Amino acid sequence: MLASTLCFGAMAITIRLASHTLHTFEIAFFRNLFGLLAVLPLVMRVDPASLRTTQLSRYFVRCSIGIFSMLAGFWAIGHLPLAQAISLSYSSPVFVTILAVLFLGEHVRGRRWAAVALGFIGVLVIVRPGSTDFSAGTLIALLAAVLSAVVAIQIKQLSRVDAANTIVLYTYLFWVPISIVPALFVWEWPQGIAWLWVIGAGLFGTGGQVLWTHALKLGEVSALTPISFVQLPLVALVGWLWFGETVDAWTWVGAGIILASNAYIAHREAVLLRRHATTAPTEAAKPGE
Repeated sequence: MLASTLCFGAMAITIRLASHTLHTFEIAFFRNLFGLLAVLPLVMRVDPASLRTTQLSRYFVRCSIGIFSMLAGFWAIGHLPLAQAISLSYSSPVFVTILAVLFLGEHVRGRRWAAVALGFIGVLVIVRPGSTDFSAGTLIALLAAVLSAVVAIQIKQLSRVDAANTIVLYTYLFWVPISIVPALFVWEWPQGIAWLWVIGAGLFGTGGQVLWTHALKLGEVSALTPISFVQLPLVALVGWLWFGETVDAWTWVGAGIILASNAYIAHREAVLLRRHATTAPTEAAKPGE
């Protein structure tokens, strides 16, 4: 999980560096293209029969929403202070909890609702609507978090039928052609070191996803989630050293509240998963449940 966190942090940094010379649309396309090239050797080692799917239309919808989330998130990384953009991205689990109730029929009790409310307070502390420090760009970062939550719910639904490798492969196969469409309207070939940044974004992003998946197979979500918070001080430090960014106290306070909310939500999900596995081991063994 620590290696995964470092990869995602490095991806954010390479995206920020690439945004100095490239449009967000192009960065997203190259991230997906090089991400696909990186993931192909991994998925090709499995049985080809396991990569078949009957859910192509659902993949198209999932990937289209995912592209909008990616574009909003990449724009936030390129135009907001890194620490602020990453802090708001951590609000995604709060929205996942709400959407799981609406679309998956999950039952959420009072303590997790309290954690959700705490997460919203953290978001408001960072965004501070109505204040002189309010920036419309923070709403774009928040939109990325909401759409990311929608994608997480869709992945949960897809995983009830398809294996993880299948989901990863078809995600990239759809992402590349979908993301090239907006990129063509602003196309400009990367020059010089910009190639290194976009290749790095693809490799780090894919590496982070693969390592994150393996981490969740080896350990409990509640124990691993706090490790992922290392990304925030990492990008804040790089933002200060490389880009001269400063992070105000409100962003740190809001980020701390959001991270505390995430940690509790992860803890409760792990507790409920263990309880479910004890009472219904066969059902709990199904992928995605």
